[in-house]
Amino acid sequence: MIPEPSHRIAMSPIQRINPVLDRVRPRLRGTSDLVVEPEHTAPFVGSGRIAVLATPVMINVIEAAALAAVEHLLPAGHQSLGIHLDVSHTAATPVGLRVTASAEVVRVEGRTITFRVEARDEFEPIGGGTHQRVVVSVARFDERVQRKLGRGTG
Repeated sequence: MIPEPSHRIAMSPIQRINPVLDRVRPRLRGTSDLVVEPEHTAPFVGSGRIAVLATPVMINVIEAAALAAVEHLLPAGHQSLGIHLDVSHTAATPVGLRVTASAEVVRVEGRTITFRVEARDEFEPIGGGTHQRVVVSVARFDERVQRKLGRGTG
């Protein structure tokens, strides 16, 4: 019996499938929502003086949507951390209205997941853009944080 030749195809690091992210694929979607209360407004969080949804709170809802899309697919001991946001906040949302954010995976490269994100209130889109998260081992990440804490003393 003649053995079949083995063929190896060299893949760039971006093309390699990271086993930690093997279940995370483009088109996965997540959503998150929030009814705007006084504690979600710009004066309360210190980002402005008009009592409408604060941009940092809109960003929080966007990040929650991204988490809803992928976090449940990560293996035990791993989680994603936000590393980049490029979003606009284009319309004001008053207290009492519901804001819904959506995040859709558009690319997975190495440990980095890129999302297209949008936020809207009950009347119109209020913001959107892109968001990136990197998947980390919680134990290794914590070790790095603890080492940083150790450098700060003394």
